[in-house]
Amino acid sequence: MQLKIPFTKDKYIGKNFLLGAGAVALAGLFFGLGVLFSLYRFGLLTNPLPQPSLQDVFIRGVFNAEQPKQLKDADFSIFWDSWAAIQEHYLNRKDLDYQKMVYGAINGMLASLDDPYTSFFEPKDKKEFEEEISGKFDGIGIEIGLRNKVLTVVSPLEGTPAQKAGLKAGDKILEINSSSTASLSLDQAVQKIRGPKGTKVVLTIFRQGMEQSQKFEIIRDTINVPSVTTAKIGDDIMQIKLHNFYMPASFEFKKAVFETILSGRKNIVLDLRNNPGGYFDLAIELAGWFLEPGTTAVKQDNGEGAFVCSTCKTGGLALLKNHKIVILINEGTASASEILAGALRDSRQIKLIGVQSFGKGVVQEVYPLKSSSSIKITTSKWLTPSGHDISAVGLKPDIEVKDSEDLTKDPQLDKAIEILRQN
Repeated sequence: MQLKIPFTKDKYIGKNFLLGAGAVALAGLFFGLGVLFSLYRFGLLTNPLPQPSLQDVFIRGVFNAEQPKQLKDADFSIFWDSWAAIQEHYLNRKDLDYQKMVYGAINGMLASLDDPYTSFFEPKDKKEFEEEISGKFDGIGIEIGLRNKVLTVVSPLEGTPAQKAGLKAGDKILEINSSSTASLSLDQAVQKIRGPKGTKVVLTIFRQGMEQSQKFEIIRDTINVPSVTTAKIGDDIMQIKLHNFYMPASFEFKKAVFETILSGRKNIVLDLRNNPGGYFDLAIELAGWFLEPGTTAVKQDNGEGAFVCSTCKTGGLALLKNHKIVILINEGTASASEILAGALRDSRQIKLIGVQSFGKGVVQEVYPLKSSSSIKITTSKWLTPSGHDISAVGLKPDIEVKDSEDLTKDPQLDKAIEILRQN
């Protein structure tokens, strides 16, 4: 018997990343703060795990004639034969943890997709996941991704142990506590790096310009992640630094907008550097402060061609539509922040300054499962309004300015100020 139950799913477009380091390609079951969520109904199989002797019944009940040919051709007997062999012959069969075996089978199935952003969350992982998207958690405060199958720092979050220890965007993580990362998935790396406040993790790092790798000892701490910060530059420019697209970003960005308007400043540096992304719908919402209502902010492609989704157009007040704006990006600018930057450049020809962005052009949706677990699945890719696919290549800046090794200097911000003050 196939039982269907309704549930909600949340759309997320962040990187798989460590909020200290919890790999979180984030989403969850959250409400409030003006965030626009996509709510759906969905049918979920909830049959108990069939026994091998019921294999044919299971297959007939789940995979009907409407399924793709390649699914009907799949030989599920191999799985059940393996399951039965373990039950009967494994040395420690009396101690088998069947739930752990089910979780392992799910993880193996997802690993076969060769998609670093599709993953399964056991109940404990789901809880950590939800804590991280709330903006407060224990860890070291880095975002990671796989670049050419190498574990790479996308960006350290500002003011965190990772940043204070000297980690930088683009650093290659070769070892975690002297154990190689070569065969680790993102989720496995996350579990090794994260941990309680006050404990230590040692990362072996290699970065361009180093003659040899270097070890970084980092003490984990409680990470409080602001979504938005502002800075007044002279009497004519407001720098709005958008750190992420987590739940608080909607309200915090609104405050930054009104602070800008009340200050009388007509020039804005929108700083998206080291912004790992977050909720897909939030990127559209924030674009609505800069673009006329009804403007296409992004296109989606679910495998059947590009289209403008129902939530892909801006709404809102567009209170900053007449402000002069430049946008700062770097290799840590990813996913939802790339959506916002791409939308403003395509629609208003706003210049991007800095270096090429990360290039995550896919969307994940998180589906709650039984027993407080969940599964995060890549469901579509997104394109800029002009149809540009940024996957793996990112957004190229209109004005390329590299960052300085001298932390007291910010040549990218200096160039932004120069551009804004030109007549």
